[in-house]
Amino acid sequence: MSLGVAFVTGGSGGIGKAICLTLARDGYDVAVGYKSSESKALETAGEIQSIGQNAVAVCCDVADAESVRNSFSFCKKELGRVSVLVNNAGLADINLFTHISDGKISEIINCNLIGAMNAARAVLPDMINEKKGNIVNISSMWGEVGASCEVVYSAAKAGLIGFTKALAKEVGLSGIRVNCITAGLVDTPMNAGLSESDISDIIENIPLSRIGKPQDIADAVSFLVSEKSSYITGAVLKVNGGMCI
Repeated sequence: MSLGVAFVTGGSGGIGKAICLTLARDGYDVAVGYKSSESKALETAGEIQSIGQNAVAVCCDVADAESVRNSFSFCKKELGRVSVLVNNAGLADINLFTHISDGKISEIINCNLIGAMNAARAVLPDMINEKKGNIVNISSMWGEVGASCEVVYSAAKAGLIGFTKALAKEVGLSGIRVNCITAGLVDTPMNAGLSESDISDIIENIPLSRIGKPQDIADAVSFLVSEKSSYITGAVLKVNGGMCI
């Protein structure tokens, strides 16, 4: 028996794939959202089906409101109403603020912040009607403390934290919980450009002496959408090994 339907944006790889598989093991049917990595999304959906849960790969450009509406309409038709939304799609760019292009600024803000808003707006009518639902936004520790050479990304992720807190207040009376995870450095393709020396330097500043794994984030998501966290909303859960406390 399914616990419901989970839609994970940016679900085709790295943290997203770990979230999709973990929610499937928890008992959710899963829509694996992707923008361009169709083959990876289909592979993840296949792994979910092998677990025994229903799954579909759904093309979803979170920065495009119409694409989001179409994606969630397709998901509803194939799997049913979405009861869990994980806003995981993200985009980073390491550059001096004075050197970043106008287009890249818009791209980062639209993916990391506006995209989460678009997805939430798509699922909320059904959640409000059902008087239940969970939204988890994947932010970053840089949204809390800021990062040099990632100014726009930090601003977008900070906005995601504010969005989480405000929306939690607005929809709490409808039985909907909204929470946020601020991820530290996680071993994903997004950080593949870091050298071993860079990673070693970073680890020296992490009390738990390691970088994160995608499963660390996935386990936090699993907790936040479970009944074990039924009295938690508007929270910002730090999953960073103690790097930012």
